[in-house]
Amino acid sequence: MFSSLPFNYMFFMVAIFGTLFSISSSHWLGIWAGLEINLIGVLPLLVYQKSMSESESAVKYFVIQALGSSLLLFGSLGTYSLSFSWENLNFMTQWSFLSLMLISAGLALKMGVFPFHFWFPSVMAGLPWLSCLLLATWQKVAPLFLMVSLFEVSFMSWLFLTFCLIASGSSLLGGVGGMNQTQIRALLAYSSIGHLGWILYAGLHSSWAMAFYFGAYVLISLCLFLALWLSDLSYSKTLAKVAFFSYPVFLVIMMLLSLGGLPPLLGFISKWLVISTGVQSSLSIFIFLLILGSLMSLFYYLSLFFSLFLMFLKGNQMNIIKTNEKGFILVANFGLLINILGGLCLLVTGVLWMI
Repeated sequence: MFSSLPFNYMFFMVAIFGTLFSISSSHWLGIWAGLEINLIGVLPLLVYQKSMSESESAVKYFVIQALGSSLLLFGSLGTYSLSFSWENLNFMTQWSFLSLMLISAGLALKMGVFPFHFWFPSVMAGLPWLSCLLLATWQKVAPLFLMVSLFEVSFMSWLFLTFCLIASGSSLLGGVGGMNQTQIRALLAYSSIGHLGWILYAGLHSSWAMAFYFGAYVLISLCLFLALWLSDLSYSKTLAKVAFFSYPVFLVIMMLLSLGGLPPLLGFISKWLVISTGVQSSLSIFIFLLILGSLMSLFYYLSLFFSLFLMFLKGNQMNIIKTNEKGFILVANFGLLINILGGLCLLVTGVLWMI
Protein backbone atom coordinates (compact mmCIF):
# COMPACT_ATOMS: atom_id res chain seq x y z
CA MET A 1 0.00 0.00 0.00
CA PHE A 2 1.02 3.62 -0.49
CA SER A 3 1.79 5.78 2.53
CA SER A 4 0.64 9.41 2.60
CA LEU A 5 3.67 10.57 4.60
CA PRO A 6 5.43 13.61 3.10
CA PHE A 7 8.78 11.92 2.50
CA ASN A 8 7.15 9.45 0.09
CA TYR A 9 6.08 12.31 -2.18
CA MET A 10 9.59 13.76 -1.93
CA PHE A 11 11.21 10.48 -3.00
CA PHE A 12 8.65 10.11 -5.79
CA MET A 13 9.56 13.56 -7.11
CA VAL A 14 13.26 12.65 -6.92
CA ALA A 15 12.56 9.55 -9.03
CA ILE A 16 10.68 11.63 -11.61
CA PHE A 17 13.46 14.23 -11.69
CA GLY A 18 16.10 11.53 -12.19
CA THR A 19 14.28 10.10 -15.21
CA LEU A 20 13.72 13.52 -16.79
CA PHE A 21 17.35 14.51 -16.14
CA SER A 22 18.56 11.29 -17.76
CA ILE A 23 16.54 11.59 -20.97
CA SER A 24 17.40 15.30 -21.23
CA SER A 25 21.18 14.84 -21.01
CA SER A 26 23.36 15.30 -24.07
CA HIS A 27 26.13 12.90 -23.02
CA TRP A 28 26.43 9.56 -21.26
CA LEU A 29 27.83 10.93 -18.01
CA GLY A 30 24.64 12.95 -17.43
CA ILE A 31 22.54 9.95 -18.44
CA TRP A 32 24.28 7.82 -15.83
CA ALA A 33 23.83 10.50 -13.16
CA GLY A 34 20.11 10.79 -13.92
CA LEU A 35 19.61 7.03 -13.65
CA GLU A 36 21.38 7.00 -10.28
CA ILE A 37 19.20 9.85 -9.00
CA ASN A 38 16.14 7.89 -10.11
CA LEU A 39 17.39 4.82 -8.23
CA ILE A 40 17.93 6.85 -5.06
CA GLY A 41 14.33 8.05 -5.24
CA VAL A 42 12.76 4.66 -6.01
CA LEU A 43 14.47 2.47 -3.38
CA PRO A 44 12.85 4.13 -0.31
CA LEU A 45 9.44 3.71 -1.97
CA LEU A 46 10.02 -0.04 -2.24
CA VAL A 47 10.97 -0.69 1.40
CA TYR A 48 8.81 1.67 3.48
CA GLN A 49 6.69 -1.19 4.92
CA LYS A 50 9.82 -3.03 6.14
CA SER A 51 8.41 -6.46 5.34
CA MET A 52 10.73 -9.32 4.48
CA SER A 53 9.49 -9.79 0.91
CA GLU A 54 9.75 -6.08 0.10
CA SER A 55 13.25 -5.82 1.55
CA GLU A 56 14.36 -8.84 -0.47
CA SER A 57 12.90 -7.41 -3.68
CA ALA A 58 14.47 -4.01 -2.99
CA VAL A 59 17.93 -5.56 -2.48
CA LYS A 60 17.58 -7.53 -5.72
CA TYR A 61 16.49 -4.39 -7.55
CA PHE A 62 19.40 -2.36 -6.13
CA VAL A 63 22.00 -4.98 -7.12
CA ILE A 64 20.63 -5.31 -10.66
CA GLN A 65 20.40 -1.56 -11.18
CA ALA A 66 23.93 -1.07 -9.84
CA LEU A 67 25.21 -3.73 -12.24
CA GLY A 68 23.38 -2.10 -15.16
CA SER A 69 24.79 1.31 -14.23
CA SER A 70 28.32 -0.10 -14.09
CA LEU A 71 27.94 -1.63 -17.57
CA LEU A 72 26.53 1.65 -18.89
CA LEU A 73 29.32 3.72 -17.36
CA PHE A 74 32.03 1.30 -18.50
CA GLY A 75 30.70 1.28 -22.08
CA SER A 76 30.37 5.08 -22.20
CA LEU A 77 33.92 5.49 -20.88
CA GLY A 78 35.06 3.12 -23.65
CA THR A 79 33.46 5.31 -26.32
CA TYR A 80 34.96 8.43 -24.72
CA SER A 81 38.48 6.94 -24.69
CA LEU A 82 38.19 6.22 -28.43
CA SER A 83 36.73 9.53 -29.65
CA PHE A 84 37.34 11.91 -26.71
CA SER A 85 33.68 12.83 -26.93
CA TRP A 86 30.61 11.77 -24.97
CA GLU A 87 28.40 12.17 -28.04
CA ASN A 88 30.29 10.82 -31.07
CA LEU A 89 29.23 7.22 -31.76
CA ASN A 90 29.63 7.22 -35.56
CA PHE A 91 32.81 5.18 -35.74
CA MET A 92 33.37 1.48 -36.13
CA THR A 93 36.27 -0.36 -34.55
CA GLN A 94 36.55 -3.50 -32.52
CA TRP A 95 36.55 -1.56 -29.25
CA SER A 96 33.65 0.66 -30.27
CA PHE A 97 31.59 -2.43 -31.04
CA LEU A 98 32.34 -3.74 -27.54
CA SER A 99 31.52 -0.37 -25.95
CA LEU A 100 28.15 -0.11 -27.69
CA MET A 101 27.31 -3.69 -26.70
CA LEU A 102 28.12 -2.87 -23.06
CA ILE A 103 25.90 0.20 -23.19
CA SER A 104 23.07 -1.80 -24.75
CA ALA A 105 23.49 -4.60 -22.19
CA GLY A 106 23.40 -2.11 -19.31
CA LEU A 107 20.19 -0.50 -20.57
CA ALA A 108 18.56 -3.89 -21.27
CA LEU A 109 19.52 -5.08 -17.78
CA LYS A 110 17.99 -1.98 -16.19
CA MET A 111 14.81 -2.41 -18.22
CA GLY A 112 14.52 -6.17 -17.63
CA VAL A 113 14.13 -7.42 -21.20
CA PHE A 114 15.46 -10.58 -22.84
CA PRO A 115 18.09 -11.93 -22.14
CA PHE A 116 18.39 -9.97 -18.86
CA HIS A 117 14.86 -10.73 -17.68
CA PHE A 118 15.67 -13.10 -14.83
CA TRP A 119 15.33 -10.54 -12.01
CA PHE A 120 12.08 -8.85 -12.97
CA PRO A 121 9.40 -11.49 -12.06
CA SER A 122 11.02 -12.30 -8.71
CA VAL A 123 11.30 -8.62 -7.79
CA MET A 124 7.68 -7.86 -8.71
CA ALA A 125 6.43 -10.95 -6.86
CA GLY A 126 7.49 -9.49 -3.50
CA LEU A 127 6.27 -5.91 -3.94
CA PRO A 128 2.87 -4.30 -3.26
CA TRP A 129 0.65 -3.35 -6.18
CA LEU A 130 1.54 0.33 -6.40
CA SER A 131 5.26 -0.43 -6.33
CA CYS A 132 4.68 -2.98 -9.09
CA LEU A 133 2.87 -0.30 -11.09
CA LEU A 134 5.83 2.07 -10.67
CA LEU A 135 8.27 -0.67 -11.66
CA ALA A 136 6.28 -1.73 -14.74
CA THR A 137 5.64 1.75 -16.15
CA TRP A 138 7.71 4.74 -15.06
CA GLN A 139 10.95 2.84 -14.47
CA LYS A 140 10.94 1.72 -18.12
CA VAL A 141 10.81 5.25 -19.56
CA ALA A 142 14.49 6.22 -19.33
CA PRO A 143 16.12 2.91 -20.43
CA LEU A 144 13.65 2.48 -23.28
CA PHE A 145 14.12 6.05 -24.51
CA LEU A 146 17.90 5.70 -24.28
CA MET A 147 17.97 2.40 -26.21
CA VAL A 148 15.97 3.91 -29.06
CA SER A 149 18.12 7.07 -28.99
CA LEU A 150 21.26 4.93 -29.10
CA PHE A 151 20.06 3.30 -32.29
CA GLU A 152 19.05 6.62 -33.85
CA VAL A 153 22.44 8.20 -33.07
CA SER A 154 24.66 5.31 -34.18
CA PHE A 155 22.31 3.86 -36.88
CA MET A 156 24.24 0.61 -37.40
CA SER A 157 22.73 -2.45 -39.03
CA TRP A 158 24.11 -4.88 -36.45
CA LEU A 159 22.63 -2.78 -33.64
CA PHE A 160 19.24 -2.83 -35.39
CA LEU A 161 19.43 -6.61 -35.69
CA THR A 162 20.43 -6.94 -32.04
CA PHE A 163 17.51 -4.84 -30.85
CA CYS A 164 15.12 -6.82 -33.07
CA LEU A 165 16.38 -10.05 -31.48
CA ILE A 166 15.91 -8.56 -28.01
CA ALA A 167 12.37 -7.43 -28.89
CA SER A 168 11.26 -10.76 -30.39
CA GLY A 169 12.93 -12.74 -27.59
CA SER A 170 11.16 -10.61 -24.98
CA SER A 171 7.78 -11.20 -26.60
CA LEU A 172 8.33 -14.98 -26.77
CA LEU A 173 9.62 -15.07 -23.21
CA GLY A 174 6.64 -13.08 -21.96
CA GLY A 175 4.33 -15.68 -23.51
CA VAL A 176 6.20 -18.78 -22.38
CA GLY A 177 7.01 -17.51 -18.89
CA GLY A 178 3.40 -16.75 -17.99
CA MET A 179 2.07 -20.18 -18.94
CA ASN A 180 2.61 -21.89 -15.57
CA GLN A 181 2.21 -18.85 -13.32
CA THR A 182 -0.44 -18.81 -10.59
CA GLN A 183 0.63 -15.56 -8.93
CA ILE A 184 -0.81 -12.52 -10.66
CA ARG A 185 2.21 -10.32 -9.91
CA ALA A 186 4.61 -12.70 -11.62
CA LEU A 187 2.16 -13.18 -14.51
CA LEU A 188 1.94 -9.41 -15.02
CA ALA A 189 5.73 -9.21 -14.84
CA TYR A 190 6.06 -11.64 -17.76
CA SER A 191 3.32 -9.71 -19.56
CA SER A 192 5.34 -6.52 -19.05
CA ILE A 193 8.43 -8.19 -20.53
CA GLY A 194 6.42 -9.16 -23.60
CA HIS A 195 5.03 -5.65 -24.02
CA LEU A 196 8.50 -4.15 -23.70
CA GLY A 197 9.51 -6.25 -26.69
CA TRP A 198 6.67 -4.75 -28.74
CA ILE A 199 7.52 -1.22 -27.57
CA LEU A 200 11.21 -1.61 -28.41
CA TYR A 201 10.40 -3.00 -31.86
CA ALA A 202 8.00 -0.10 -32.46
CA GLY A 203 10.70 2.39 -31.45
CA LEU A 204 13.05 1.01 -34.12
CA HIS A 205 10.54 1.82 -36.86
CA SER A 206 8.36 4.70 -35.69
CA SER A 207 8.64 6.94 -32.63
CA TRP A 208 4.93 7.75 -32.91
CA ALA A 209 3.99 4.06 -32.83
CA MET A 210 6.22 3.55 -29.78
CA ALA A 211 4.65 6.50 -27.96
CA PHE A 212 1.11 5.28 -28.75
CA TYR A 213 1.86 1.71 -27.64
CA PHE A 214 3.58 2.81 -24.44
CA GLY A 215 0.77 5.25 -23.63
CA ALA A 216 -1.90 2.58 -24.15
CA TYR A 217 0.08 0.09 -22.03
CA VAL A 218 0.49 2.60 -19.19
CA LEU A 219 -3.22 3.50 -19.29
CA ILE A 220 -4.40 -0.12 -19.17
CA SER A 221 -1.82 -1.04 -16.52
CA LEU A 222 -2.85 1.91 -14.36
CA CYS A 223 -6.49 0.77 -14.32
CA LEU A 224 -5.55 -2.88 -13.83
CA PHE A 225 -3.05 -2.40 -11.01
CA LEU A 226 -5.33 0.03 -9.17
CA ALA A 227 -8.23 -2.43 -9.44
CA LEU A 228 -6.06 -5.28 -8.14
CA TRP A 229 -4.74 -3.04 -5.36
CA LEU A 230 -8.28 -2.18 -4.23
CA SER A 231 -9.31 -5.85 -4.37
CA ASP A 232 -6.07 -7.00 -2.66
CA LEU A 233 -5.66 -10.13 -4.79
CA SER A 234 -2.41 -12.08 -4.90
CA TYR A 235 -2.99 -15.38 -6.70
CA SER A 236 -4.96 -16.02 -9.86
CA LYS A 237 -6.92 -18.80 -8.19
CA THR A 238 -8.26 -16.33 -5.62
CA LEU A 239 -9.61 -14.15 -8.42
CA ALA A 240 -12.35 -16.75 -8.82
CA LYS A 241 -13.52 -16.22 -5.23
CA VAL A 242 -14.85 -12.70 -5.56
CA ALA A 243 -18.59 -13.43 -5.32
CA PHE A 244 -19.12 -15.74 -8.31
CA PHE A 245 -18.41 -14.43 -11.82
CA SER A 246 -19.33 -10.90 -10.76
CA TYR A 247 -19.37 -7.76 -12.85
CA PRO A 248 -16.18 -6.23 -11.31
CA VAL A 249 -14.24 -9.44 -11.90
CA PHE A 250 -15.48 -9.45 -15.49
CA LEU A 251 -14.09 -5.92 -15.90
CA VAL A 252 -10.69 -6.99 -14.55
CA ILE A 253 -10.64 -9.92 -16.96
CA MET A 254 -11.48 -7.55 -19.81
CA MET A 255 -8.46 -5.41 -18.92
CA LEU A 256 -6.28 -8.52 -18.83
CA LEU A 257 -7.56 -9.52 -22.26
CA SER A 258 -6.82 -6.02 -23.50
CA LEU A 259 -3.23 -6.45 -22.30
CA GLY A 260 -3.13 -9.70 -24.22
CA GLY A 261 -4.23 -7.93 -27.40
CA LEU A 262 -7.69 -9.37 -27.97
CA PRO A 263 -9.54 -7.45 -30.71
CA PRO A 264 -11.27 -5.04 -30.70
CA LEU A 265 -9.89 -3.82 -27.35
CA LEU A 266 -7.37 -1.02 -26.86
CA GLY A 267 -4.40 -3.36 -26.53
CA PHE A 268 -5.08 -4.75 -29.99
CA ILE A 269 -5.01 -1.29 -31.60
CA SER A 270 -1.47 -0.63 -30.40
CA LYS A 271 -0.31 -4.03 -31.65
CA TRP A 272 -2.04 -3.47 -34.96
CA LEU A 273 -0.24 -0.13 -35.31
CA VAL A 274 3.15 -1.74 -34.65
CA ILE A 275 2.41 -4.51 -37.16
CA SER A 276 1.41 -1.99 -39.83
CA THR A 277 4.65 -0.05 -39.36
CA GLY A 278 6.88 -3.10 -38.99
CA VAL A 279 5.78 -5.01 -42.10
CA GLN A 280 7.48 -2.37 -44.23
CA SER A 281 10.86 -3.44 -42.86
CA SER A 282 13.09 -5.94 -44.63
CA LEU A 283 13.25 -8.00 -41.41
CA SER A 284 9.52 -8.48 -41.04
CA ILE A 285 10.11 -12.07 -39.83
CA PHE A 286 10.42 -10.61 -36.34
CA ILE A 287 6.77 -9.53 -36.56
CA PHE A 288 5.80 -13.21 -36.67
CA LEU A 289 7.79 -13.87 -33.47
CA LEU A 290 6.16 -10.91 -31.75
CA ILE A 291 2.68 -12.11 -32.72
CA LEU A 292 3.51 -15.65 -31.56
CA GLY A 293 4.53 -14.35 -28.13
CA SER A 294 1.39 -12.23 -27.93
CA LEU A 295 -0.79 -15.24 -28.79
CA MET A 296 0.77 -17.24 -25.95
CA SER A 297 0.10 -14.35 -23.57
CA LEU A 298 -3.50 -14.21 -24.75
CA PHE A 299 -3.80 -17.95 -24.19
CA TYR A 300 -3.31 -17.83 -20.42
CA TYR A 301 -5.55 -14.80 -20.10
CA LEU A 302 -8.31 -16.62 -21.98
CA SER A 303 -7.76 -19.76 -19.89
CA LEU A 304 -8.34 -17.70 -16.74
CA PHE A 305 -11.48 -16.20 -18.31
CA PHE A 306 -12.91 -19.60 -19.29
CA SER A 307 -12.14 -21.14 -15.89
CA LEU A 308 -14.09 -18.36 -14.19
CA PHE A 309 -16.93 -18.70 -16.67
CA LEU A 310 -17.16 -22.47 -16.13
CA MET A 311 -17.24 -21.97 -12.36
CA PHE A 312 -20.11 -19.55 -12.89
CA LEU A 313 -22.03 -22.09 -15.00
CA LYS A 314 -21.55 -24.80 -12.37
CA GLY A 315 -22.85 -22.45 -9.69
CA ASN A 316 -20.10 -23.24 -7.21
CA GLN A 317 -20.32 -21.40 -3.91
CA MET A 318 -17.26 -19.22 -3.43
CA ASN A 319 -15.92 -17.14 -0.62
CA ILE A 320 -16.14 -13.38 -0.83
CA ILE A 321 -12.96 -11.35 -0.56
CA LYS A 322 -13.27 -8.03 1.19
CA THR A 323 -12.73 -5.29 -1.31
CA ASN A 324 -13.07 -1.53 -1.49
CA GLU A 325 -16.20 -1.97 -3.59
CA LYS A 326 -16.82 1.62 -4.66
CA GLY A 327 -13.24 2.34 -5.68
CA PHE A 328 -12.83 -1.10 -7.23
CA ILE A 329 -15.94 -0.77 -9.40
CA LEU A 330 -15.06 2.83 -10.33
CA VAL A 331 -11.58 1.91 -11.55
CA ALA A 332 -12.86 -1.22 -13.31
CA ASN A 333 -15.58 0.77 -15.09
CA PHE A 334 -13.01 3.33 -16.19
CA GLY A 335 -10.88 0.51 -17.61
CA LEU A 336 -13.86 -0.91 -19.50
CA LEU A 337 -14.65 2.56 -20.88
CA ILE A 338 -11.08 2.86 -22.17
CA ASN A 339 -11.34 -0.49 -23.94
CA ILE A 340 -14.72 0.41 -25.46
CA LEU A 341 -13.28 3.68 -26.76
CA GLY A 342 -10.40 1.67 -28.18
CA GLY A 343 -12.83 -0.54 -30.08
CA LEU A 344 -14.66 2.50 -31.41
CA CYS A 345 -11.39 4.07 -32.54
CA LEU A 346 -10.55 0.83 -34.34
CA LEU A 347 -13.95 0.82 -36.09
CA VAL A 348 -13.67 4.48 -37.14
CA THR A 349 -10.09 3.98 -38.36
CA GLY A 350 -11.11 0.97 -40.43
CA VAL A 351 -14.01 2.84 -42.02
CA LEU A 352 -11.81 5.82 -42.87
CA TRP A 353 -9.16 3.48 -44.29
CA MET A 354 -11.69 1.86 -46.60
CA ILE A 355 -12.99 5.26 -47.73
